[in-house]
Amino acid sequence: MDASDLKFFEHVVDAGGMGRAAETLNTVQSNVTMRIRALERELGVALFHRSARGVSLTEAGERLLPFALRINRLIEEAKAATRDDGVPKGKLAIGTLETTAALRLTPLLSPFVAAYPDVDLTLKTGTTRELIDDVLEHRVDGAFVCGPADHPDLVQRKMFSEELVLLTSPGVRSLADYLSSSDLRIVVLRAGCSYRLILESWLARMGRGGVRLLEFGTLEAIVSCVEAGLGLTLLPRALVGPVWTAGRVAVHRLPEADAHVDTIFIRRRDSLCSSALKEFLALARPETFRRQAAE
Repeated sequence: MDASDLKFFEHVVDAGGMGRAAETLNTVQSNVTMRIRALERELGVALFHRSARGVSLTEAGERLLPFALRINRLIEEAKAATRDDGVPKGKLAIGTLETTAALRLTPLLSPFVAAYPDVDLTLKTGTTRELIDDVLEHRVDGAFVCGPADHPDLVQRKMFSEELVLLTSPGVRSLADYLSSSDLRIVVLRAGCSYRLILESWLARMGRGGVRLLEFGTLEAIVSCVEAGLGLTLLPRALVGPVWTAGRVAVHRLPEADAHVDTIFIRRRDSLCSSALKEFLALARPETFRRQAAE
């Protein structure tokens, strides 16, 4: 079995058709069709159902796909490892929570980009659940998420802890009275956000499970809604002041046992730690974040 045939196979799956795959591969459709048919003859099974609308995988094709993806990734990692001479360069994709990007990473990005101009750095924000999937599926080289992340394919390192607080509109003086309201609502990010899960769990322990929720896609939208009195949310205390001016929202501290969450950096256990990633982690290390908190 030729590894390049598996690359053609992967492109056809992604594109959903021979012609569209040919465009991404910068070749002609007949070449793609010939390679796929040769692979099917070698394996003795049909890999695709053909129709006027394109192609879809057969059961045999479904079974082959994870192996093809794994082999193609290993080949790309082998190429990258061979070319990695210790000088940081090439693509580096880092996943991060939006709060971490706003609070912790922004001061580090400028010196990193200045020091390593040959690194093409991409920062992707998402929820903890989304970012764990991104790491596992090789879409990013590593990610900052809320811990712990217990998965056998991941290695993790604690970077820093955040104090979480409840945020309400400025007019709220008594949190106890506010929580007893029959019209209590929470303002949160989409499902998979760790802060949302922590808030829902805490409210359930307070006897306020199943409250109404307003779901938004950005932190700024959440804070604007909280400021307007539409509900409460749970976010790192450090955001108030450096990111949002004090006074936009009222800050209510949680009991010490509920107030802290660790942010960890995760990456795949079996993935290549490139020179670019090593230098990024040398800059974004726990000691750096401790200095940030002290300043």
